[in-house]
Amino acid sequence: MKLQQQRYLHRPNAGFSLPEMMVVIVIIGLLATLVVPNVVRQLGKAIGGKAKADITSLSTSVDQFALENAGRYPDSLEQLLESVDGETPILNRKSVPKDPWKMQYMYDPPSVTGTGTYRIYTFGADKSPGGEGENADISNITIQEGEE
Repeated sequence: MKLQQQRYLHRPNAGFSLPEMMVVIVIIGLLATLVVPNVVRQLGKAIGGKAKADITSLSTSVDQFALENAGRYPDSLEQLLESVDGETPILNRKSVPKDPWKMQYMYDPPSVTGTGTYRIYTFGADKSPGGEGENADISNITIQEGEE
């Protein structure tokens, strides 16, 4: 019995030494330095991709509205939510989706644009007109032209 007690008393301390801990912290810091910028960049691309997908979907709904109404475009995106003659609305949702930055998508019908075509757009992450990169405006027109 005394022999077992002596083994426990003379056991070396368990755990990591300070130099071992410092090496681990430096490795974690280096990994974070390399990984975090790439993750943030990819997240920005994903958010922009969602906005483009939403705008493309809304554009398709506006085109369908015009086809079903003898070439007349809606005055607002909310009109896509309305049921005509008891039929399913063109945009079968409770509300028009918001952009990834929690702002409403904006819509200019052909009468406002003066070009014979409509415009669905969002101002991007900066929530103001213009900008570049992740802050750039995204619209159905720039998507079609391949600028986005």
